[in-house]
Amino acid sequence: MAVSAGNQTISDLEYDLLTVLKNKAEAVQMYDTYVQDAQKANSQPCVELLQKLQQEDSKHVQELRQHLQEVLQKGKM
Repeated sequence: MAVSAGNQTISDLEYDLLTVLKNKAEAVQMYDTYVQDAQKANSQPCVELLQKLQQEDSKHVQELRQHLQEVLQKGKM
């Protein structure tokens, strides 16, 4: 469903990419807390897993940003 904002409409695709980007960006920030919790529990395997997931999600954030920029400029990919 397209969302209207004044004279401009945000397409479903733009909205979806923005939503996924927001969720991934929030997750990247939260991983710091999760890593600290794993460190407090002296669980190095969990620390390493969480750090790996954070790195992967950071890459996803960058990829999403690139796609969103292109969609915003061209209306599609």
